[in-house]
Amino acid sequence: MANNEDERAFFSEAWVEPPQKSRKKTVEAEKPHYHGHRDRLRERFVAGGPDALPDYELLELLLFRLIPRVDTKPIAKALIARFGSLAEVLGAPASLLEEVKGIGPAVATDLKVVAATAQRMARGQVQGREVLSNWTQLLDYCRSAMAFETREQFRILFLDRKNGLIADEVQQTGTVDHTPVYPREVVKRALELSASAIILVHNHPSGDPTPSRADIEMTKQIIDTAKPLGISVHDHIIIGRKGNASMKGLLLI
Repeated sequence: MANNEDERAFFSEAWVEPPQKSRKKTVEAEKPHYHGHRDRLRERFVAGGPDALPDYELLELLLFRLIPRVDTKPIAKALIARFGSLAEVLGAPASLLEEVKGIGPAVATDLKVVAATAQRMARGQVQGREVLSNWTQLLDYCRSAMAFETREQFRILFLDRKNGLIADEVQQTGTVDHTPVYPREVVKRALELSASAIILVHNHPSGDPTPSRADIEMTKQIIDTAKPLGISVHDHIIIGRKGNASMKGLLLI
């Protein structure tokens, strides 16, 4: 394969110029069977919106552009079968996406660009706004950013006196089931940003958002360190593929 080619060209159908006399008939005979399917899928999307399509068809619609001149339905179904849902496909590491037949480095990168775009849009819904009154958007953003990570991340949302989002930072990245968190470092960063309150967020790669004993103890340590300095801890949210858990909602803090 030439250096300037990628799998999008590799999986494309090569065009062979037919004899001039029978060109029209040949084109009709060789027109790929999936062309009509693509048109119908687009029409359903335009008429009914994204909710009119299941995950694999919405992914198929996206793959039309990423892998032209190929029947992308089997690829879309294989991705959903491997990862479980459209969100999990977009959240999967590029290296795992490439293990699915039909997905090479270029298309895997394209899918990660789509995922990054979705995360940026979700962040735009909460950036600079009063976070506590936009709780659903906040959870959607945290889920898009963290739910499908393969390692634990500890994220801090720093808020001003009106609970507007000042900054959103991943402070630590750990292993599949542990992230080291240092309460003094959390509070130090809050003081540097002149934050009046913080929301703690971390993910459970296992998928189960149930807080562990260690999660609860660590949260209480941060609260005890922050309180004397006038910094409130509004909540500690745990994100998992199966949902999310609020320690405040569970009356754990």
